Amino acid sequence: MMPARERRRGAAAEREVAAILSDALGTVVQRKLGQARNGGDDIQIGKFRLEVKRRERVSIDEWSAQVEACAQSGEVPAVVYRRNGQPWRVALRLDDFIPLVRDGL
Repeated sequence: MMPARERRRGAAAEREVAAILSDALGTVVQRKLGQARNGGDDIQIGKFRLEVKRRERVSIDEWSAQVEACAQSGEVPAVVYRRNGQPWRVALRLDDFIPLVRDGL
């Protein structure tokens, strides 16, 4: 069981990312509630499933496995994370990244 302080910090990170995405995309992005119980993703935007983490110890493989396990066929699982004093970053599979780059060319 995760301590209450860690749950609050995680929820705050999810709200922060949802607000950043809402502003950038011009649409309301909301976090999912109850994902900690079922090990799913924190935010879903269209085909993108996002696991949000704000930790000093980065565990990309572990977090990626979590969000990849809940992604359905055709969905893009990604980890949005940051350490203190660092910018938010996104990690995703190269096979999911290539079409995004191709569409941007």
